[in-house]
Amino acid sequence: MSLKGKTLFISGGSRGIGLAIAIRAARDGANVTIAAKTAEPHPKLPGTIYTAAAEIEAAGGKALPVLCDIREETQVADAVAKTVERFGGIDICINNASAIQLTGTLQTDMKRYDLMHQINTRGTFLVSKMCIPHLKLAENPHILNLAPPLDMNAKWFKNHVAYTMAKFGMSMCTLGMSAEFARDGIAVNSLWPITAIDTAAVRNLLGGDSVASMSRSPEIMADAAHAILTRPSRETTGNFFIDELVLREAGITDFSHYAPGAKGPLAGDFFVPDEVFAKSDTKVARPFG
Repeated sequence: MSLKGKTLFISGGSRGIGLAIAIRAARDGANVTIAAKTAEPHPKLPGTIYTAAAEIEAAGGKALPVLCDIREETQVADAVAKTVERFGGIDICINNASAIQLTGTLQTDMKRYDLMHQINTRGTFLVSKMCIPHLKLAENPHILNLAPPLDMNAKWFKNHVAYTMAKFGMSMCTLGMSAEFARDGIAVNSLWPITAIDTAAVRNLLGGDSVASMSRSPEIMADAAHAILTRPSRETTGNFFIDELVLREAGITDFSHYAPGAKGPLAGDFFVPDEVFAKSDTKVARPFG
């Protein structure tokens, strides 16, 4: 199955997992809108919407870079309208944009609390809402949220309740919208990694080079997303997918190329339920318990 000719709208796709998903789709010949805030180079964050667009086109796709703060309704509406004008519609919505701060209740200022909820939960709801009228017209429409399984264990909340609430808000969009739009044939799913992924967030906020060396590359998420997005939408909705398990189901058994420099156990990601780790042969250092 291929994404050739399909149009993807990706929030926050100027780097990391979002960009990897875009490039994987571009290799099929897809059209990709990168709707993100970074137009000028940042000293700690690689990539802009324009460098992402160049990489997409170099990979064989067509790109539309749009400067867009997904907290602003008018900017999201404009980005969606530009996508439809340029490519004729939208087949796939990827809610990738996210904000993170792993602090406890007393250490979390309300400005940062609001940012996480506006980007993660509200942004996912808003981008999906704006894309859905166009997805209803698509042949095999998908929404894919980069959000965790809803595992209501207190250990995921106690150290960073504000962040967990914001990420689980994205997951609840999956839960609710998958049922709401099932009759329209729109697949709404979540995808989450079983291990840490080597991104700017890991390098800048979650342990730096030491954790990055225990992480997999964003390409594992891109390959898993591709496997999901090429499935029939009416048969693939309401799932909380885990990257490695998706690829194992597709027949992949060797994952070493996603972490070629790893010399020991990989870092297990947050929010992964115990039963998911039990289904994998990958040696991981568990984040809790």
